[in-house]
Amino acid sequence: MKDIKFFKRQQVPLEKHKARVIQALELKDIDERKKVMEEAGFNTFLLKNKDVFLDMLTDSGVNALSDFQLAAMMFADDAYAGSRTFDRFEAKCQDIFGMPFVLPAHQGRACENIIAQTFVKPGDVTIMNYHFTTTKAHIMINGGSVIEALIPEGLEIESEHPFKGNMDLERLEEEIKNNESVAFVRMEAGTNLIGGQPFSLENIKGVSKICKENNIPLVLDASLLTDNLYFIKVREEACKDMSIREITREIANQCDIIYFSARKLGSARGGAILLRDHDVFVSMQSLVTLYEGFLTYGGMSIKDMEAVTVGLEEAMTLDMVEQGPIFIEAMVDRLKEAGVPVVTPAGGLGCHIDATKFLEHIPQEQYRSAALSAAFYMVSGIRGMERGTFSEERNEDGSEHFASMELLRLALPRRVFTLSHIEFCVDRMIWLWENRHLVGGLEFEYEPKILRFFTGRCKPIGDWAENLVKKFKEDLPDSF
Repeated sequence: MKDIKFFKRQQVPLEKHKARVIQALELKDIDERKKVMEEAGFNTFLLKNKDVFLDMLTDSGVNALSDFQLAAMMFADDAYAGSRTFDRFEAKCQDIFGMPFVLPAHQGRACENIIAQTFVKPGDVTIMNYHFTTTKAHIMINGGSVIEALIPEGLEIESEHPFKGNMDLERLEEEIKNNESVAFVRMEAGTNLIGGQPFSLENIKGVSKICKENNIPLVLDASLLTDNLYFIKVREEACKDMSIREITREIANQCDIIYFSARKLGSARGGAILLRDHDVFVSMQSLVTLYEGFLTYGGMSIKDMEAVTVGLEEAMTLDMVEQGPIFIEAMVDRLKEAGVPVVTPAGGLGCHIDATKFLEHIPQEQYRSAALSAAFYMVSGIRGMERGTFSEERNEDGSEHFASMELLRLALPRRVFTLSHIEFCVDRMIWLWENRHLVGGLEFEYEPKILRFFTGRCKPIGDWAENLVKKFKEDLPDSF
């Protein structure tokens, strides 16, 4: 997109695709939005999609399918066992990643369950650049614990570091030395919880070298690999002349196991575990059949498996991998110009708002990220996702485990939203920024013990929701 220049206007992202199937959207008035937010317990996960104008909750399973993906779904060999569709899927994974063994699963967290059950035993530690919610939960359920060895720059909201998802290599060596039982080392491409920040090819090569020297498996979560590939291509000098496919294979060469959610990487519903070691592959097979399904469908829809196969090939093109990051960068730049605090440099997955600075008057124990998410929905009809303390789990003694960052993530699924959608989102966020003093905190009404951010319910502390709606009506009386 950036290779197309405008003659007489400011440079903006230019899509290299056109819309041929559309879905109608409805923007409900602010009184209705407040009502459904209350019914959802101020948790955007519990909103019904019919009440959402622009759904920026996630990019998982909601990226737009291409015409070739839709066509491929008609070729699906819908067999329980021995499907030719799986043969095509397996061959594509082997071709792209160079790993001989492929196990399908219905999505990324299913892969995490199987990997954790295979490797993690009570007392083990896993070392990673940064945790993800479900990854950490699977490790802890199996008696393990998580050590994060992210570089210090990774937790800086505003930074110019191009690879804030890098592992601190000295810290990695130190943690391996200090812990007798390391189940595996995990690298997450496009670290989800710190703003979709990438790691460099140089860094994962360093991680791989340390793992090999210590005979520890290196596991890659490749769910957000496409964004990471783009950033390596444009930010890492040594990789600028490499193709996306070449970068992908070079990353894969460093790893012992790769798993991914195809809801992100392949733009269709499914997932897979890719392995080099035959014995580990055999040990995981029984878990796949126990939890997911037979080895040639693994809980995936066969039609989706065909779409993923095409989607993986499309993800090897620059046109595909750059679309998300370029749109996110445009959104980040517009908000920065208006003074709205955002994570920089712009990462992948979505635009990340710094709730700590945005709502600095709200104590962290009152879930400022979740409050910002709820407030933004009420004034815009846009559903984002809290990525902060609300997404963490309590310590064993019942105290809060405060998140390193308090973020509101506004995901931009690929090929879904237009620039006018982004402009509307920016406009409403600027209004909320200028009226941020009206937003208050939240407290739990119902708090699940595990992954509470999915189904937990809250209530506002005080009457701030009513005051926010009242001010919005005063400022935009014709835009209810």
